[in-house]
Amino acid sequence: MSNIRKVLTVAGSDSSGGAGLQADLKTFEEYGTFGFSAITSIVTMDENNNWHHAVHPIDSELVHQQIKTVLSGGKLDALKTGMLGSVEVIELLSKIIDEHDIANVVIDPVMVCKGENEVVQPENGQAILELLLPRATIVTPNLFEAGQLAGMSKVSTIDEMKEAAQKIFKLGAKNIVIKGGKALEDEKAIDLLFDGTEFTMYEAEKLDTNHNHGAGCTFAAAIAAGLAKGMSVKAAVAKAKQFTTAGIQGGFALNRFVGPVWHGAYNKAEQRMNS
Repeated sequence: MSNIRKVLTVAGSDSSGGAGLQADLKTFEEYGTFGFSAITSIVTMDENNNWHHAVHPIDSELVHQQIKTVLSGGKLDALKTGMLGSVEVIELLSKIIDEHDIANVVIDPVMVCKGENEVVQPENGQAILELLLPRATIVTPNLFEAGQLAGMSKVSTIDEMKEAAQKIFKLGAKNIVIKGGKALEDEKAIDLLFDGTEFTMYEAEKLDTNHNHGAGCTFAAAIAAGLAKGMSVKAAVAKAKQFTTAGIQGGFALNRFVGPVWHGAYNKAEQRMNS
């Protein structure tokens, strides 16, 4: 096991287990990589208040101590971000990426909790744009996040996704994959990758289900694990698409509000096919 690849997620904690760093760690494990975590915030849901989300940020110095603990074990093979909690944490991360020459940086610019329609900590969006996008191997916004980063009022079609991707590329990210999902105005669930030169589309059938909590986190985490294992960006995104689609297909109802993806679905399906 001396050559096992190591991946760090710097993200929020989702106690429901479907999203956040819990989704990331499950995905890393399914990919055969070793996952570390640094908790930036704790998210809770109030079932007596229409399942409203509350975000409780972790102090940046405590986040720093967590990351120092992880880095004491040597160089990382990839780093993935999620909800980052504060501008101070974003500033800290940008310095750590530079100081430790971390390769394979996946920035998932989390701005809205599922089921909410207000931007979580809007000041963080500008800091991510300025400090983390230029350090990103790949950034993985959904349609709403792509619009926020690109300064567009709406992103809901393939043409608008292409326009947003080009604008985000100019902000410094080496690759952009915009997650279309079922919100896209298309018959397929399409994710669009742009590497500064060409567009690549990844298609899957749209699934009529609400059991997709954590799909975006899982997709970004799968890309990070794929890159850590030496995959090209295109290959990592392709497998992440398959992995996440399988997870949505295997999703289930946890409670009256949350229906998470099942992170073990892809490997279980592979085992059945090979048995």
